[in-house]
Amino acid sequence: MARLFPFIPIPDALQDKSFVVALRQRLTWGEPALTIVDVRDRDAFNHGHIMGAIAMPLGELVARAQANLELIRDIYVYGETDAQTAVAANQLRTAGYQNIAELIGGLPA
Repeated sequence: MARLFPFIPIPDALQDKSFVVALRQRLTWGEPALTIVDVRDRDAFNHGHIMGAIAMPLGELVARAQANLELIRDIYVYGETDAQTAVAANQLRTAGYQNIAELIGGLPA
């Protein structure tokens, strides 16, 4: 069967660790069923963030996620460092979130 849009590649499935290019592919493809979470402090978020990201500082992450996001939602998370991103992703996974991708390189990537 021919693809309707051969010039837009079908994005890869969500991975535990993802490069920004994978997120960009999903956004280009038009997949709205994902959330980008910035776990840096509010001041850092206000000075710059990935377009469309929502602020959920690390200290409030699980409580805010539980109040706003379904457990099966695809979530891309990033922090100040890859280590902070990994901590955030582990907190979400422990809270029962199934589809978490750590954005490697965070905002600079």
